[in-house]
Amino acid sequence: MSLVTYPAPAKLNLFLRVIGRRQDGYHSLQTVFRFIDFGDTLQFRVCQGRSIRRVNSVTGIPADEDIALRAARLLQQEAGVERGVEIRVCKRIPVGGGLGGGSSDAATVLLALNRLWNLNLKRHELVELGLRLGADVPVFIFGESAFAEGIGERLQPIRLPPAWYLALVPPVAVATRKVFEDPDLTRNSQPIRIDDFSVERGQNDLESVVRGCYPEVGEHLDWLRGHLGEGSYAALTGSGACVFAEFETEEAARQVAKRLPPTMSGFVSQGLDIHPLRNLAD
Repeated sequence: MSLVTYPAPAKLNLFLRVIGRRQDGYHSLQTVFRFIDFGDTLQFRVCQGRSIRRVNSVTGIPADEDIALRAARLLQQEAGVERGVEIRVCKRIPVGGGLGGGSSDAATVLLALNRLWNLNLKRHELVELGLRLGADVPVFIFGESAFAEGIGERLQPIRLPPAWYLALVPPVAVATRKVFEDPDLTRNSQPIRIDDFSVERGQNDLESVVRGCYPEVGEHLDWLRGHLGEGSYAALTGSGACVFAEFETEEAARQVAKRLPPTMSGFVSQGLDIHPLRNLAD
């Protein structure tokens, strides 16, 4: 079979509240997910036999730890597939950046192979498989901007205004587990309703812990907040390390990006209402 290419967009958490700790050790959250037009690219070649392998090296992600390969193997096992696949993962999303790179790659694998292996699984079936791989995988299969609760798997669609984002990439990789296990983490924020989201934009209960563990993240966030005009806000996405600011126009985002010091790097992207692969599942 010929090589087929599919995108794996990054996400932003426009706010994040930790409202409790569950008996299984996970935390109960509230957040809003938004996709952006920046991300990884995955290429697939369906093969005879049941071999599943990655055909390229990825800095910082050994093949035996790659969630994209775990997603393919899980789908193969659960659907009883007798074919294999070769996968090339072209990374742009920084590892440990809070942009959902691994989760997005895994979701793209499930969506793409559902089509390429002719499985015709329903969206809710793929979402259930995605949750077994990680808490952020379901939203990429859900496929639209979402207000999320639970560990991130209870999803409601949400309408968001058009926006552009400047994301900065501090030179660190945040260990999510370390952040959530920190004794100083706020774990008792009051839940909000989806209608109240607009007043919560930019709030992230993980920020103070991440700042304490990774000073570079705080430096980048402080720089962003010091260069914003009225109506914009800056925040940590997920557990970081990346931080972002929201703008009404591309020009406004690029004007701030031009002022970045040489010690900082980032990118400008547009918010997406719909995941580019949403039509691969019903």
